[in-house]
Amino acid sequence: MNENHYSEEIQKLVDGVIDEIIIEKENFLTFRNAWLINENKNLIIGEAGLSGQVVYRLVNVNK
Repeated sequence: MNENHYSEEIQKLVDGVIDEIIIEKENFLTFRNAWLINENKNLIIGEAGLSGQVVYRLVNVNK
């Protein structure tokens, strides 16, 4: 996967098209680069899972 792909996935997450993005450890740095340049990065949180997998979701701002 490339940064462009992850930028598109992040935008889908922000737009509500998808609920989460699952990143495997071998793709983490590529995803991170796309996440860092996104203006909504502070609205996206990651939850670490087993074997280095991270699930990213949009923060619930209605709390």
